[in-house]
Amino acid sequence: MTTEPPPSALAGLKVLDLSRVLAGPWCTQMLADLGADVVKVERPVVGDDTRHWGPPFLQDADGHDTDQATYFTACNRNKRSITIDMAQPAGQALIRQMAVSSDVLVENFKVGGLAQYGLDYASLQAINPGLIYCSVTGFGQTGPYAERAGYDLMVQALSGMMSITGRPDGTPGGGAQKVGVAVIDVFTGVYACSAILAALQARHRSGQGQHIDMALLDVGMAILANQAAGFVNTGKVPQRQGNSHPSLVPYQDFPTADGAMLLAVGNDGQFARFCAAAGHSAWASDPRFATNTLRVNHRAELIPLLEAVTRTRSTADWIALLEDKAVPCGPINDIAQAFADPQVQARGLKLNQPVAQVASAPAAIQSIASVASPLRLTGTPPVLVRPPPALGEHTDEVLAGLGLDAAAIAALHAAGVV
Repeated sequence: MTTEPPPSALAGLKVLDLSRVLAGPWCTQMLADLGADVVKVERPVVGDDTRHWGPPFLQDADGHDTDQATYFTACNRNKRSITIDMAQPAGQALIRQMAVSSDVLVENFKVGGLAQYGLDYASLQAINPGLIYCSVTGFGQTGPYAERAGYDLMVQALSGMMSITGRPDGTPGGGAQKVGVAVIDVFTGVYACSAILAALQARHRSGQGQHIDMALLDVGMAILANQAAGFVNTGKVPQRQGNSHPSLVPYQDFPTADGAMLLAVGNDGQFARFCAAAGHSAWASDPRFATNTLRVNHRAELIPLLEAVTRTRSTADWIALLEDKAVPCGPINDIAQAFADPQVQARGLKLNQPVAQVASAPAAIQSIASVASPLRLTGTPPVLVRPPPALGEHTDEVLAGLGLDAAAIAALHAAGVV
């Protein structure tokens, strides 16, 4: 059973989700969290690839693993799932029928992959001129790599992201590293959501939809941010620096009496307050360290001095000492410690949704946990309507909404179309 959602920003918006894995589903989950009705189309029997990307797996009430991977739950809540075999003409017809009444379609097939089914932008725009059609690919709809498959890890490597992540060459553990999550996929989902909202605003004026071309590589290059800006304006290639910052000092991890902490000094005032609290006020006026640029130029001299001081107190003592002095300082948590943090708990960032016991859902799974949307709108907050769906959980419901009667739905099941 689902409950009526509170007023939401995107109530009434219909989204047809033909995407799978992470970037596309992250985008459509954002839209669903904001109140859109998102229908996720999956392959019969198999479903989204990430339903099987485990371990880790969801657990039953006794703490035993099921065959349902937790990966899928990260980006598919608040959606309805329907299974359709789009290789069959009848399946293609169903998707076209759904597209006619949809506002947005999101897909991440290879370039041109949906044209063979008559589900490409040109075909669907002809029957629904207002459709906003968002294609998410590795390399975009144009260019020499357009037809290549693309995954986050490939793009982290190709974009240069890995070249600036990790410890420097020649140090213990040195070498290029990927980020700990598929950050380019996630950012692509966020950018895609922003583009869709912009296209909706444009449609309010023109009445026309449009095609959105989202590429992981484009996003990977864009989120190089200050590192890319530095290169394109100076020609100097950024290097790996571990946890230190190329333009700010001190801005990195430091050893403490019982572990390590993170100190993130962003201006000269913060540095002066840190020095005073640490009992070394003279450092703030030292001609080597008085300004941030000087501290960057004399990094090799300053960091050992700071490390000698930070080792004299525990992490908790440093946080307590600096907290009321507006000097950013904090622990280096693992994920369990992060979820136990009082601020994380106060913000309600862990959600728990009961699972409806339907025929397509494993009865052993009683609830699914996820992380709350970070979008905090006072008037139209994100909604929490449905847990991540079981494969095909809403097939009959969606088909009935298209006007099919019980006999027609049964015939589609019998033919393996759904």
